[in-house]
Order: sequence, then structure tokens, then C-alpha cells
Amino acid sequence: MTTSFNGINPSNVKNICCIGAGPIGAGWAAYFLAQGYNVTSYLHAPNEEPSLRSLIDTAWLSLEALGLAEGASIKNLHCTSDLAEAARTADFVQESAPEDIQLKQVLYEKLGRLVPDHIVIASSTSGLQMTDIQSQCQTPGRTVVGHPFNPPYLLPLVEIVGGEATDPVAIQWLADFYKVAGKAPLVLKREIPGFIATRLQEAVWREALHMITNDEATVEDIDFAIVNGPGPRWAMMGPCLTYHIGGGEGGMAYCLDQFGPALKLPWSRLEAPDLTPELRERLIEGTDRQAGDSDYATLNRQRDQGLVAIRNALEEINSE
Repeated sequence: MTTSFNGINPSNVKNICCIGAGPIGAGWAAYFLAQGYNVTSYLHAPNEEPSLRSLIDTAWLSLEALGLAEGASIKNLHCTSDLAEAARTADFVQESAPEDIQLKQVLYEKLGRLVPDHIVIASSTSGLQMTDIQSQCQTPGRTVVGHPFNPPYLLPLVEIVGGEATDPVAIQWLADFYKVAGKAPLVLKREIPGFIATRLQEAVWREALHMITNDEATVEDIDFAIVNGPGPRWAMMGPCLTYHIGGGEGGMAYCLDQFGPALKLPWSRLEAPDLTPELRERLIEGTDRQAGDSDYATLNRQRDQGLVAIRNALEEINSE
């Protein structure tokens, strides 16, 4: 498509419009305030303001513990129920309205008219596709999914993907802006339901429900297993790099050769893909890229140091 989007320098963003007063909308507002931005929160009704401010006050305790940017203050928050007013001075819009496709389509039709063409509008949607959301917007090229992980003021991940009418330049702009704002943006290759992180989370959740339904494990068993097993490990390294280390000096190749046949064993209710030579090679190449110049001993040491820090932090919290 012809590129038409031409946004401002992401580093020059000063004023952010956050739409929505729920946990996600308030979480985004708190995060941006802590990063030193001026935030205007659009509320569907004025009576939502006390709840919004209460959520922000709660988030602020953690944000202060992490460290606030220079000039950061809750006083930089302005609330309004006038959408035109909220959008008027925005350098960026983070939309966190309820997960109702018709509601979002109407909202984006309005935003398309009210927000200047050079301003990106990002949706926090966790399941709807931008192609559907932007269908009634007259300026869809700058509309992009910017899906956070809850709570957005603590977890750095933001999954980014455009719709069929989204300008690729707007997608890159959003990734650049989130980096400037201290987030960890992940640009998806294409639109898929549930994006990446939620799909992975859902796979674990479905298997947990199967085990509970079949009386194979209790709710307590499930949570105990994750908290004391893969959970802390995943906080340091994702499942792919974890398996890479699990292969020792032989890395992912050794791990796949040893345990690849087990993919077809009934260890989960999810059907495993065939471990084709192509899939095997993609896994090996991907983990090699992640490992970079770090050898097995270095990766092992980094993982262990991180796990010690996580365990110490959890013990401190649990002892209070």
C-alpha cells in the first residue's frame, strides 16, 4: 500500500489521551504519568473518575517503588467526559474501552474524525482484531493494536499488530514510541486471535482445566506446580531458550533429538505439530540467535542468578 502516515518524533510525545476507566485504562494512565507524560483520561461518565483515581493511586505505590521519571506526578492527570476535548491536544491515543466490537467501531469512527491524522490510535484489545475495529474509521491507516499484559503499569510487554488498512509506518512508529516510553514492544507478523502471549497463556490454562475436570489435579496442585516449577524459570527465559539450555552443551538440537518423539505422547490434550526438519531447524536457529555469543555455561549462570533473585523476592513477600 502507499505510505501516507507521517507521525511526530516518538521522543517528542508529551500529551497522551487514555480512553477507559477500568483496570487497563487506569493502568495505562498510571504508567504514562509515572513516565512523566501529561495524561488526559476520557471517561464515559463523570462518576467513573473516583474509581479511576483509586486505581491509579494503588498503581502509584508500585510505580514509586520502581522509580518515577523526572517531573512525574499524578497532578498531571486531567479527566473529561468530552471525547473531543480529550483528543484535542493528544500526541498519542491509548484506547482501552470495553471489549465490544460495535462499541469500538463507533468509537473509532469518532476518533477518526476528532484525532489529527498524524496521531496514532492504539487499542488495548486482548482479543478483537484491528481489521474489524477500524472498519468504520475514515483514517484507519494510523490505527494499531497495542495490547498490554495486565497490569500494564508493571509488565513491560505490549503486542503490536495492524489491521488490513493499517499503514506499516504507523506500526513501526508505535513500536518506537513504546520503546521510548520504557515498554517491551513485540510486533506480530500478522493478525491472529489472542496474539502471542495470550495464546501461550491460554494453552496452559486449558490443560489445567482438563486436569481439574478429570480429577487429575486440584486447583492448588496446578498453581503450586507453576509457582515452584516453570513459573520462575519463565521469568528469566522463555520456553524455547529454556529447552535450549536443557539440551546442555548440545543445545536445542540435542533436546529435540532426545525428546522430540515425546511430542506425540499424551502429555497434554493439545495436538502437537509434527516435528518436521523445517520446524526443528527453525527452533535451533531461533534459540541460537537468542543465545548470541553466550555459551552454555554463561546462560546457565545467568538463569541461576535470576532464579535466586526471584526466589529471594518471593520469600521476602511471603514472610510479611
